[in-house]
Amino acid sequence: MKRKNNVRMMVIVFASMVMTACSLDAIEPEKPFTTCPPAQTKLAAFGFTPTDPQEITIDMGTFFTEDDIEWFNVDTRELRFKKSGKQFCEKLPMYDRVEFYLGGLKLFTGGATRISIACSQVFDDLVFCQGKIDGDFVDYDHYYLLDCYPPQYINDEKVQANIAKRTMQWDTFIHYLDRIGKLRMNKK
Repeated sequence: MKRKNNVRMMVIVFASMVMTACSLDAIEPEKPFTTCPPAQTKLAAFGFTPTDPQEITIDMGTFFTEDDIEWFNVDTRELRFKKSGKQFCEKLPMYDRVEFYLGGLKLFTGGATRISIACSQVFDDLVFCQGKIDGDFVDYDHYYLLDCYPPQYINDEKVQANIAKRTMQWDTFIHYLDRIGKLRMNKK
């Protein structure tokens, strides 16, 4: 009888070990961020208005799609639209969020805050910046996707941590725009 109980106990222990091992294998790790999106994927940016105090957002709809982009310059981070970008910016107020999606995959975790070149605030995270200073003149039909604002804060510890978190996301964004022929680099 004692031997029978020992065998039964061993079977139970063995079965629980197998079930535990199988359940550990069944827990799939989070799918890694890929820099090679599927061929039928489309890039789109959506606008969101944050509301206080619960940080609920109001969906402002499509901001722009890849069809609206003429090119993106890797070196300057300028995003040039086929038509004036002002038509897109009229849809989304300053300080709202721009979230980029590649198919169903959200790029740039947290999105980008839409700001103007005349902004006096410091942002340690991604911004969608409108405007370029040319001498005494501001041309508001230039758009940039910057890791921080103003750019002189690029070496800040928090900015660098945010950049490190987005490395693969930038790679995906750049790789995709290159694949669809919308990537530009400064000639050296």
